[in-house]
Amino acid sequence: MREKSSISGPRPRMSRARKGAAVGLSLAALAAGATTGAAPASAQPKNAPAPAADCSAAYRIEQKLTGGTTWRMCWRYDGKAGLVLEKISYQPKGETKPIKVLNSARLGQIHVPYDDGSVEYDDLTGFGFAQGLMNLAPGECPGGTIKTVKVPEAWDPQNADVKGLCTTTRARGHAYRMQGDAANKVYQAQSKDLLVYTVNQVGWYEYMTEWRFQDDGTVTMNVGATGSLSYDDYDAGDGRGWPIGKGDRAKATSHSHNVFWRLDFGLDGSTKNRIEQYDSAVTAPASGDPAPKTRTTRTKIAKELAGDAKNYRWWRVVSATGKNKDGHARSYEIVPGASTKYPGRSYTKHDMYFTEYNKCEKFATHNPGCGNGHPKSVDKWVSGQALTHPIAWMNVGFHHIARDEDQQPMPVHWQGFSIVPRDVTAMNPLTPSELAWQNGHWRPRS
Repeated sequence: MREKSSISGPRPRMSRARKGAAVGLSLAALAAGATTGAAPASAQPKNAPAPAADCSAAYRIEQKLTGGTTWRMCWRYDGKAGLVLEKISYQPKGETKPIKVLNSARLGQIHVPYDDGSVEYDDLTGFGFAQGLMNLAPGECPGGTIKTVKVPEAWDPQNADVKGLCTTTRARGHAYRMQGDAANKVYQAQSKDLLVYTVNQVGWYEYMTEWRFQDDGTVTMNVGATGSLSYDDYDAGDGRGWPIGKGDRAKATSHSHNVFWRLDFGLDGSTKNRIEQYDSAVTAPASGDPAPKTRTTRTKIAKELAGDAKNYRWWRVVSATGKNKDGHARSYEIVPGASTKYPGRSYTKHDMYFTEYNKCEKFATHNPGCGNGHPKSVDKWVSGQALTHPIAWMNVGFHHIARDEDQQPMPVHWQGFSIVPRDVTAMNPLTPSELAWQNGHWRPRS
Protein backbone atom coordinates (compact mmCIF):
# COMPACT_ATOMS: atom_id res chain seq x y z
CA MET A 1 0.00 0.00 0.00
CA ARG A 2 2.19 2.82 -1.29
CA GLU A 3 1.82 6.54 -1.11
CA LYS A 4 -1.30 8.12 -2.55
CA SER A 5 -0.77 9.79 -5.89
CA SER A 6 -2.97 12.61 -4.64
CA ILE A 7 -4.15 13.60 -1.19
CA SER A 8 -7.28 15.58 -0.49
CA GLY A 9 -6.92 19.04 1.00
CA PRO A 10 -3.83 21.20 0.96
CA ARG A 11 -1.30 18.39 1.42
CA PRO A 12 1.48 18.14 -1.16
CA ARG A 13 1.05 15.70 -3.99
CA MET A 14 3.36 12.68 -3.89
CA SER A 15 4.02 9.89 -6.35
CA ARG A 16 3.27 6.31 -5.46
CA ALA A 17 6.91 6.01 -4.39
CA ARG A 18 6.51 8.98 -2.04
CA LYS A 19 9.22 10.88 -3.89
CA GLY A 20 10.34 14.14 -2.40
CA ALA A 21 10.19 15.31 1.16
CA ALA A 22 6.84 16.09 2.71
CA VAL A 23 6.84 19.78 3.56
CA GLY A 24 9.23 21.05 6.21
CA LEU A 25 8.19 20.15 9.73
CA SER A 26 9.10 21.53 13.11
CA LEU A 27 10.88 19.02 15.36
CA ALA A 28 9.94 20.38 18.72
CA ALA A 29 6.78 22.35 18.04
CA LEU A 30 3.95 21.90 20.50
CA ALA A 31 0.26 21.85 19.94
CA ALA A 32 -2.41 23.80 21.75
CA GLY A 33 -5.25 21.37 22.42
CA ALA A 34 -7.98 20.51 24.84
CA THR A 35 -8.27 17.64 27.39
CA THR A 36 -7.24 18.20 30.84
CA GLY A 37 -3.19 18.92 30.67
CA ALA A 38 -0.89 21.82 29.78
CA ALA A 39 2.10 22.78 27.82
CA PRO A 40 4.84 20.31 28.66
CA ALA A 41 6.11 20.95 32.13
CA SER A 42 9.76 20.85 33.03
CA ALA A 43 11.40 17.55 33.90
CA GLN A 44 10.91 16.33 37.44
CA PRO A 45 13.92 16.67 39.73
CA LYS A 46 15.55 13.40 40.49
CA ASN A 47 14.20 11.61 43.55
CA ALA A 48 11.24 13.99 43.79
CA PRO A 49 7.98 12.59 45.16
CA ALA A 50 5.58 11.50 42.46
CA PRO A 51 3.10 14.34 41.85
CA ALA A 52 -0.18 14.47 40.05
CA ALA A 53 0.14 15.70 36.49
CA ASP A 54 1.09 19.34 37.03
CA CYS A 55 0.02 20.87 33.75
CA SER A 56 -2.78 23.27 32.88
CA ALA A 57 -6.31 22.00 32.41
CA ALA A 58 -6.10 22.24 28.62
CA TYR A 59 -3.35 19.61 28.48
CA ARG A 60 -4.23 17.36 31.41
CA ILE A 61 -5.78 13.90 31.19
CA GLU A 62 -7.18 12.54 34.44
CA GLN A 63 -9.51 9.55 34.71
CA LYS A 64 -10.74 7.51 37.66
CA LEU A 65 -11.68 4.01 36.52
CA THR A 66 -14.37 1.77 37.95
CA GLY A 67 -11.84 -0.27 39.94
CA GLY A 68 -10.83 2.84 41.89
CA THR A 69 -7.56 3.55 40.06
CA THR A 70 -6.87 7.10 38.84
CA TRP A 71 -4.56 7.77 35.91
CA ARG A 72 -3.03 11.23 35.45
CA MET A 73 -0.82 12.58 32.69
CA CYS A 74 -0.05 15.58 30.49
CA TRP A 75 -0.09 15.65 26.71
CA ARG A 76 1.41 17.69 23.91
CA TYR A 77 1.68 17.32 20.16
CA ASP A 78 5.10 17.16 18.51
CA GLY A 79 5.74 18.24 14.92
CA LYS A 80 7.20 14.84 14.00
CA ALA A 81 6.29 12.31 16.70
CA GLY A 82 2.65 13.35 16.97
CA LEU A 83 1.05 12.69 20.36
CA VAL A 84 3.44 12.74 23.32
CA LEU A 85 2.27 11.74 26.82
CA GLU A 86 4.24 13.04 29.81
CA LYS A 87 4.31 12.80 33.61
CA ILE A 88 2.27 9.63 33.65
CA SER A 89 1.19 8.33 37.06
CA TYR A 90 -1.45 6.06 38.50
CA GLN A 91 -3.00 5.92 41.95
CA PRO A 92 -4.73 2.69 42.94
CA LYS A 93 -7.13 2.59 45.85
CA GLY A 94 -5.22 2.32 49.11
CA GLU A 95 -2.31 4.46 47.89
CA THR A 96 -2.13 7.92 49.45
CA LYS A 97 -0.51 9.61 46.46
CA PRO A 98 0.05 9.02 42.74
CA ILE A 99 2.82 6.62 41.75
CA LYS A 100 4.95 8.08 38.97
CA VAL A 101 5.55 5.64 36.10
CA LEU A 102 6.86 7.47 33.02
CA ASN A 103 8.42 10.83 32.30
CA SER A 104 7.31 10.50 28.68
CA ALA A 105 5.97 7.98 26.19
CA ARG A 106 5.66 8.36 22.41
CA LEU A 107 6.33 6.80 19.06
CA GLY A 108 9.98 6.63 18.03
CA GLN A 109 9.54 5.81 14.31
CA ILE A 110 7.46 3.91 11.75
CA HIS A 111 9.83 2.36 9.21
CA VAL A 112 8.19 0.90 6.08
CA PRO A 113 10.44 -1.00 3.61
CA TYR A 114 8.92 -2.68 0.52
CA ASP A 115 9.73 -6.27 -0.44
CA ASP A 116 10.81 -5.38 -3.99
CA GLY A 117 13.60 -3.13 -2.65
CA SER A 118 12.34 -0.11 -4.55
CA VAL A 119 11.52 2.14 -1.60
CA GLU A 120 11.48 2.42 2.17
CA TYR A 121 9.93 5.15 4.28
CA ASP A 122 10.42 6.68 7.70
CA ASP A 123 6.94 8.01 8.26
CA LEU A 124 7.57 10.11 11.38
CA THR A 125 10.68 11.98 10.27
CA GLY A 126 10.22 11.89 6.51
CA PHE A 127 6.60 11.86 5.43
CA GLY A 128 4.45 14.16 7.52
CA PHE A 129 2.97 11.72 10.04
CA ALA A 130 2.24 14.49 12.55
CA GLN A 131 0.75 16.80 9.92
CA GLY A 132 -1.59 13.99 8.84
CA LEU A 133 -3.63 14.16 12.07
CA MET A 134 -7.24 13.38 11.19
CA ASN A 135 -10.47 14.90 12.48
CA LEU A 136 -12.49 12.36 14.46
CA ALA A 137 -16.26 12.03 14.26
CA PRO A 138 -18.16 11.80 17.58
CA GLY A 139 -19.00 8.15 16.90
CA GLU A 140 -15.28 7.31 16.85
CA CYS A 141 -14.89 8.32 20.51
CA PRO A 142 -17.95 6.72 22.15
CA GLY A 143 -18.60 8.01 25.66
CA GLY A 144 -15.50 10.18 25.57
CA THR A 145 -14.19 13.59 24.61
CA ILE A 146 -12.54 14.67 21.38
CA LYS A 147 -9.86 17.27 22.03
CA THR A 148 -8.72 19.93 19.61
CA VAL A 149 -5.04 19.81 18.66
CA LYS A 150 -3.14 22.66 17.01
CA VAL A 151 -0.92 20.87 14.49
CA PRO A 152 2.59 22.34 14.15
CA GLU A 153 3.62 23.28 10.61
CA ALA A 154 0.16 22.34 9.35
CA TRP A 155 -0.13 21.89 5.59
CA ASP A 156 -3.03 24.33 5.68
CA PRO A 157 -2.15 27.00 8.31
CA GLN A 158 -5.73 28.30 8.14
CA ASN A 159 -6.96 24.92 9.37
CA ALA A 160 -4.29 23.93 11.87
CA ASP A 161 -6.81 23.10 14.62
CA VAL A 162 -7.84 19.45 14.33
CA LYS A 163 -10.39 17.63 16.47
CA GLY A 164 -8.02 14.71 16.65
CA LEU A 165 -7.40 13.45 20.19
CA CYS A 166 -9.87 11.02 21.76
CA THR A 167 -9.92 10.24 25.48
CA THR A 168 -12.51 7.72 26.60
CA THR A 169 -12.99 4.50 28.56
CA ARG A 170 -13.51 1.08 27.09
CA ALA A 171 -14.60 -2.22 28.64
CA ARG A 172 -11.89 -4.89 28.94
CA GLY A 173 -13.88 -7.78 30.40
CA HIS A 174 -12.85 -9.65 33.53
CA ALA A 175 -10.25 -8.06 35.77
CA TYR A 176 -10.29 -11.22 37.89
CA ARG A 177 -12.49 -14.12 38.94
CA MET A 178 -12.05 -16.35 41.98
CA GLN A 179 -14.37 -18.80 43.67
CA GLY A 180 -13.59 -19.61 47.28
CA ASP A 181 -13.01 -23.13 48.59
CA ALA A 182 -16.43 -23.13 50.20
CA ALA A 183 -17.95 -22.50 46.77
CA ASN A 184 -20.41 -20.09 48.31
CA LYS A 185 -19.12 -16.86 46.80
CA VAL A 186 -17.58 -15.74 43.50
CA TYR A 187 -15.23 -12.76 43.55
CA GLN A 188 -15.21 -11.15 40.13
CA ALA A 189 -14.87 -7.68 38.64
CA GLN A 190 -15.35 -6.24 35.18
CA SER A 191 -12.77 -3.68 34.11
CA LYS A 192 -12.49 -0.57 31.99
CA ASP A 193 -9.41 1.00 30.47
CA LEU A 194 -8.60 4.63 29.87
CA LEU A 195 -8.09 4.83 26.10
CA VAL A 196 -6.18 7.72 24.49
CA TYR A 197 -5.73 7.71 20.73
CA THR A 198 -5.18 9.64 17.50
CA VAL A 199 -5.48 8.77 13.80
CA ASN A 200 -2.74 10.00 11.45
CA GLN A 201 -2.82 9.62 7.68
CA VAL A 202 0.34 8.97 5.68
CA GLY A 203 -0.63 8.45 2.07
CA TRP A 204 -2.96 5.47 1.78
CA TYR A 205 -2.33 4.43 5.38
CA GLU A 206 -4.26 5.65 8.37
CA TYR A 207 -2.37 4.86 11.56
CA MET A 208 -4.35 4.50 14.77
CA THR A 209 -2.00 5.17 17.69
CA GLU A 210 -3.59 4.08 20.94
CA TRP A 211 -2.53 4.02 24.57
CA ARG A 212 -4.53 1.87 27.01
CA PHE A 213 -4.20 2.43 30.76
CA GLN A 214 -5.65 -0.38 32.87
CA ASP A 215 -6.90 -0.15 36.43
CA ASP A 216 -4.28 -2.71 37.54
CA GLY A 217 -1.46 -0.39 36.37
CA THR A 218 -0.74 -2.04 33.02
CA VAL A 219 -0.09 0.20 30.01
CA THR A 220 -0.51 -1.18 26.47
CA MET A 221 0.78 0.65 23.40
CA ASN A 222 -0.60 -0.26 19.97
CA VAL A 223 -0.38 1.03 16.42
CA GLY A 224 -3.06 -0.15 14.03
CA ALA A 225 -2.73 0.31 10.28
CA THR A 226 -5.91 0.69 8.27
CA GLY A 227 -7.10 2.78 5.33
CA SER A 228 -6.91 1.57 1.75
CA LEU A 229 -4.88 -0.53 -0.64
CA SER A 230 -3.33 1.75 -3.25
CA TYR A 231 -5.07 1.30 -6.60
CA ASP A 232 -1.86 1.78 -8.58
CA ASP A 233 0.34 -0.61 -6.56
CA TYR A 234 -0.33 -3.91 -8.30
CA ASP A 235 2.90 -4.62 -10.15
CA ALA A 236 4.79 -6.89 -7.75
CA GLY A 237 6.61 -9.91 -9.10
CA ASP A 238 6.20 -13.45 -7.84
CA GLY A 239 7.34 -13.85 -4.26
CA ARG A 240 7.10 -10.12 -3.56
CA GLY A 241 3.36 -9.62 -3.70
CA TRP A 242 -0.05 -11.24 -3.49
CA PRO A 243 -2.74 -11.38 -6.18
CA ILE A 244 -5.72 -9.17 -5.29
CA GLY A 245 -8.91 -9.29 -7.37
CA LYS A 246 -9.73 -11.55 -10.31
CA GLY A 247 -7.10 -14.01 -11.44
CA ASP A 248 -3.40 -14.05 -10.69
CA ARG A 249 -2.03 -11.05 -12.58
CA ALA A 250 -2.28 -7.97 -10.34
CA LYS A 251 -0.15 -8.47 -7.24
CA ALA A 252 -0.10 -5.89 -4.41
CA THR A 253 3.47 -5.34 -3.19
CA SER A 254 4.29 -6.78 0.23
CA HIS A 255 6.05 -4.62 2.80
CA SER A 256 6.92 -4.34 6.49
CA HIS A 257 5.84 -1.98 9.24
CA ASN A 258 8.58 -1.64 11.87
CA VAL A 259 7.19 0.47 14.69
CA PHE A 260 9.43 1.89 17.41
CA TRP A 261 8.28 3.33 20.74
CA ARG A 262 10.39 5.51 23.04
CA LEU A 263 9.76 5.27 26.80
CA ASP A 264 11.46 7.43 29.42
CA PHE A 265 10.69 5.81 32.78
CA GLY A 266 10.48 7.93 35.91
CA LEU A 267 9.50 5.42 38.58
CA ASP A 268 8.71 7.16 41.86
CA GLY A 269 9.79 10.48 40.34
CA SER A 270 13.40 9.47 39.73
CA THR A 271 15.28 9.02 36.46
CA LYS A 272 17.77 6.67 38.17
CA ASN A 273 16.06 3.44 37.17
CA ARG A 274 17.85 0.09 36.90
CA ILE A 275 17.48 -2.45 34.09
CA GLU A 276 17.41 -6.19 34.76
CA GLN A 277 17.17 -9.11 32.34
CA TYR A 278 15.75 -12.48 33.36
CA ASP A 279 16.38 -15.77 31.54
CA SER A 280 15.01 -19.17 32.46
CA ALA A 281 16.54 -22.51 31.45
CA VAL A 282 14.56 -25.75 31.41
CA THR A 283 16.43 -29.04 31.86
CA ALA A 284 15.08 -32.49 31.14
CA PRO A 285 14.36 -34.61 34.19
CA ALA A 286 17.25 -36.70 35.40
CA SER A 287 16.74 -40.36 36.06
CA GLY A 288 14.19 -40.73 38.83
CA ASP A 289 13.02 -37.09 38.74
CA PRO A 290 9.27 -36.64 38.36
CA ALA A 291 9.46 -33.65 35.98
CA PRO A 292 11.79 -31.17 34.23
CA LYS A 293 13.33 -28.36 36.28
CA THR A 294 13.41 -24.64 35.47
CA ARG A 295 15.92 -22.18 36.86
CA THR A 296 15.67 -18.41 36.39
CA THR A 297 18.70 -16.13 36.54
CA ARG A 298 18.94 -12.37 36.74
CA THR A 299 21.44 -10.23 34.84
CA LYS A 300 21.87 -6.62 35.86
CA ILE A 301 22.18 -4.46 32.75
CA ALA A 302 24.62 -1.74 33.77
CA LYS A 303 25.51 -0.56 30.26
CA GLU A 304 23.59 0.19 27.09
CA LEU A 305 22.06 -2.89 25.48
CA ALA A 306 20.71 -4.06 22.13
CA GLY A 307 18.56 -6.99 23.21
CA ASP A 308 16.53 -9.72 21.57
CA ALA A 309 13.29 -11.21 22.83
CA LYS A 310 13.65 -14.95 23.39
CA ASN A 311 11.65 -17.76 24.85
CA TYR A 312 11.82 -17.50 28.66
CA ARG A 313 13.42 -14.03 28.58
CA TRP A 314 12.04 -10.76 29.93
CA TRP A 315 13.23 -7.38 31.15
CA ARG A 316 12.13 -5.08 33.94
CA VAL A 317 12.80 -1.45 34.81
CA VAL A 318 13.38 -1.12 38.57
CA SER A 319 12.85 1.95 40.73
CA ALA A 320 16.01 3.11 42.46
CA THR A 321 14.07 4.92 45.17
CA GLY A 322 10.61 3.43 45.74
CA LYS A 323 9.35 0.27 47.45
CA ASN A 324 5.90 -1.13 47.96
CA LYS A 325 4.35 -1.80 51.38
CA ASP A 326 5.99 -5.23 51.49
CA GLY A 327 9.43 -3.62 51.13
CA HIS A 328 9.97 -4.83 47.54
CA ALA A 329 11.46 -2.54 44.90
CA ARG A 330 8.85 -1.23 42.51
CA SER A 331 9.35 -2.12 38.87
CA TYR A 332 7.67 -2.45 35.50
CA GLU A 333 8.06 -5.55 33.34
CA ILE A 334 8.30 -5.07 29.57
CA VAL A 335 6.09 -7.54 27.68
CA PRO A 336 6.82 -7.61 23.91
CA GLY A 337 3.96 -8.31 21.54
CA ALA A 338 4.01 -10.57 18.51
CA SER A 339 6.67 -9.38 16.08
CA THR A 340 8.22 -10.22 12.73
CA LYS A 341 11.73 -8.86 13.09
CA TYR A 342 12.99 -7.22 9.88
CA PRO A 343 16.65 -8.13 9.16
CA GLY A 344 17.22 -5.67 6.33
CA ARG A 345 18.56 -2.77 8.41
CA SER A 346 20.91 -2.71 11.39
CA TYR A 347 18.45 -0.75 13.54
CA THR A 348 15.63 -3.30 13.07
CA LYS A 349 17.73 -6.36 13.93
CA HIS A 350 16.96 -6.14 17.66
CA ASP A 351 13.71 -6.02 19.59
CA MET A 352 14.77 -3.93 22.57
CA TYR A 353 17.29 -1.15 23.07
CA PHE A 354 18.29 0.52 26.32
CA THR A 355 20.29 3.70 25.78
CA GLU A 356 21.54 6.39 28.12
CA TYR A 357 19.42 9.53 27.95
CA ASN A 358 20.50 12.12 25.42
CA LYS A 359 18.05 14.93 24.78
CA CYS A 360 18.73 14.93 21.02
CA GLU A 361 18.12 11.19 20.53
CA LYS A 362 14.40 11.25 19.76
CA PHE A 363 13.82 8.97 16.75
CA ALA A 364 15.07 5.42 16.29
CA THR A 365 15.97 5.93 12.62
CA HIS A 366 16.91 9.00 10.57
CA ASN A 367 17.06 11.03 13.78
CA PRO A 368 17.33 14.66 12.68
CA GLY A 369 18.19 16.46 15.88
CA CYS A 370 21.77 15.84 16.99
CA GLY A 371 24.18 17.11 14.32
CA ASN A 372 27.97 17.15 14.64
CA GLY A 373 28.32 13.70 13.11
CA HIS A 374 26.18 12.08 15.79
CA PRO A 375 24.81 8.67 14.64
CA LYS A 376 21.26 8.82 13.31
CA SER A 377 19.88 5.44 14.43
CA VAL A 378 19.31 3.78 17.79
CA ASP A 379 21.61 0.81 17.17
CA LYS A 380 24.56 3.19 16.85
CA TRP A 381 23.74 4.80 20.21
CA VAL A 382 24.47 1.53 22.03
CA SER A 383 28.13 2.20 22.67
CA GLY A 384 28.85 0.79 26.12
CA GLN A 385 27.87 3.89 28.08
CA ALA A 386 26.77 3.32 31.68
CA LEU A 387 23.01 3.43 32.22
CA THR A 388 22.11 6.04 34.84
CA HIS A 389 19.02 7.42 33.08
CA PRO A 390 17.94 4.62 30.74
CA ILE A 391 15.66 5.14 27.74
CA ALA A 392 13.76 2.07 26.49
CA TRP A 393 13.15 1.60 22.76
CA MET A 394 10.82 -1.21 21.66
CA ASN A 395 10.77 -2.41 18.04
CA VAL A 396 7.74 -4.44 16.89
CA GLY A 397 7.58 -5.57 13.26
CA PHE A 398 4.72 -6.71 11.02
CA HIS A 399 5.17 -8.15 7.53
CA HIS A 400 2.11 -7.14 5.52
CA ILE A 401 1.28 -9.51 2.71
CA ALA A 402 -2.01 -8.17 1.36
CA ARG A 403 -5.10 -10.37 1.01
CA ASP A 404 -8.47 -10.06 -0.71
CA GLU A 405 -10.07 -9.15 2.62
CA ASP A 406 -7.88 -6.03 2.85
CA GLN A 407 -10.27 -4.21 0.52
CA GLN A 408 -12.13 -1.93 0.96
CA PRO A 409 -11.45 -0.37 3.52
CA MET A 410 -8.66 -2.44 5.00
CA PRO A 411 -9.31 -4.01 8.42
CA VAL A 412 -7.01 -2.72 11.16
CA HIS A 413 -3.90 -4.82 11.79
CA TRP A 414 -2.37 -4.15 15.19
CA GLN A 415 1.14 -4.35 16.60
CA GLY A 416 2.34 -3.31 20.03
CA PHE A 417 3.48 -4.29 23.52
CA SER A 418 2.76 -3.69 27.20
CA ILE A 419 4.46 -2.64 30.40
CA VAL A 420 3.11 -4.43 33.47
CA PRO A 421 3.58 -3.46 37.13
CA ARG A 422 5.72 -5.90 39.11
CA ASP A 423 5.70 -5.26 42.87
CA VAL A 424 4.45 -1.71 42.43
CA THR A 425 1.72 -2.45 44.99
CA ALA A 426 1.85 -5.09 47.73
CA MET A 427 -1.27 -6.82 46.40
CA ASN A 428 -3.52 -6.67 43.38
CA PRO A 429 -4.73 -3.05 43.49
CA LEU A 430 -8.24 -4.31 42.71
CA THR A 431 -8.34 -6.77 45.65
CA PRO A 432 -11.77 -6.71 47.33
CA SER A 433 -11.66 -5.59 50.96
CA GLU A 434 -12.75 -9.01 52.25
CA LEU A 435 -9.57 -10.57 50.85
CA ALA A 436 -7.09 -7.85 51.79
CA TRP A 437 -5.76 -9.91 54.71
CA GLN A 438 -4.53 -12.67 52.36
CA ASN A 439 -1.12 -11.15 51.64
CA GLY A 440 1.91 -13.41 51.36
CA HIS A 441 1.90 -16.90 52.90
CA TRP A 442 -1.58 -16.76 54.39
CA ARG A 443 -3.44 -19.48 56.23
CA PRO A 444 -7.19 -20.09 56.18
CA ARG A 445 -9.00 -18.46 59.07
CA SER A 446 -10.80 -20.75 61.49
